[in-house]
Amino acid sequence: MEMVFESTDKERERKVKERNKIIIQMVIAIIGVIAGLVGVNAFNRYVLMSLPLVVRMVLMIVTYLPIALVPFCIVLFNKDNWSDYGFSKKKIGYQVLVGLVIALSMSFVFTVIPHLTGKSEWVNNQHQYQYVWQFIYDFVYFIFAIALVEEFVFRGFFYKKLETLFGSTIGAIIGSSVLFGLFHLLGETMVQILLTGIIGAIFCICRVKIKNCSLLSVIIAHGVYDALITVWLNVFT
Repeated sequence: MEMVFESTDKERERKVKERNKIIIQMVIAIIGVIAGLVGVNAFNRYVLMSLPLVVRMVLMIVTYLPIALVPFCIVLFNKDNWSDYGFSKKKIGYQVLVGLVIALSMSFVFTVIPHLTGKSEWVNNQHQYQYVWQFIYDFVYFIFAIALVEEFVFRGFFYKKLETLFGSTIGAIIGSSVLFGLFHLLGETMVQILLTGIIGAIFCICRVKIKNCSLLSVIIAHGVYDALITVWLNVFT
């Protein structure tokens, strides 16, 4: 009987240590993400616009990646499997297709319908383009910078940590979506922050509930959805 109690105590102690480890890693990751975001905003404001166009185009992508640096380093330090965070080598074509279907569906609901109902101001990102290369660059930028970083951080890293911490898929969806909304606190209205959190929750639910929907799928979905906002803006206005 005494051995049973000792085993129980050790298991409880192990769980407490694991819980504390996750909390510490999440705090460090949040600080790293905030520092990265502040750095990106400062660079864009004080340096980026003074550079030649081609250099700006490259740096807009490259300088966004450090936002995910701390979570990325934590994954490497833990020697975690990337599959734990939603990546998969199986049926990559299906993963991409699923991402495109999600993007088009969400674009219709959250962008096309507002335009058709006279609420274009809800989805106006102020990007009025004249040249095809500008639209192409938007897709590249949103997929390989914005979506890659934000999906890895929020639907990958934070989702996994919160799921382990809470032992609940629902808790992980809510928690990661709240963090995603707060991530957009700078320069956004409360309505936009709320909508961003809702969209984050949709991406999360898609990843959890849709067959062959991986982190790659939601990266594609997120990037294409964001880029299509500009496309529809130029179509309807």
